[in-house]
Amino acid sequence: QVQLVESGGGLVQPGGSLRLSCVASGSIWNVYSMGWYRQAPGKQRELVARITGGGSTYYADSVKGRFTISRDNAKNTVYLQMNSLKFEDTVVYYCNLLTATSASLWGQGTQVTVSS
Repeated sequence: QVQLVESGGGLVQPGGSLRLSCVASGSIWNVYSMGWYRQAPGKQRELVARITGGGSTYYADSVKGRFTISRDNAKNTVYLQMNSLKFEDTVVYYCNLLTATSASLWGQGTQVTVSS
């Protein structure tokens, strides 16, 4: 069974940076992509960034130029470098793993708070 464990969330001032990490453990195979979603209270979970095994990336318009997703396949880890953080980036971020058979796995979430 695959488990996703996120880390790296916390409190940061506007304009600051954080790096989120997500480690996938367990019987990992047939992974198509890994990514990060976020969800504000009362809203749908939205895709922030995604990276395939081949390195192709996707970013939501709201984070383009500020966030960078990367992946270390040897460590089964995906990162989200978040720069120039804004108040509206304050939400819970979730790691996601998507298999080639469209199975979707989620981490427990990590809180990011941007506040002065």
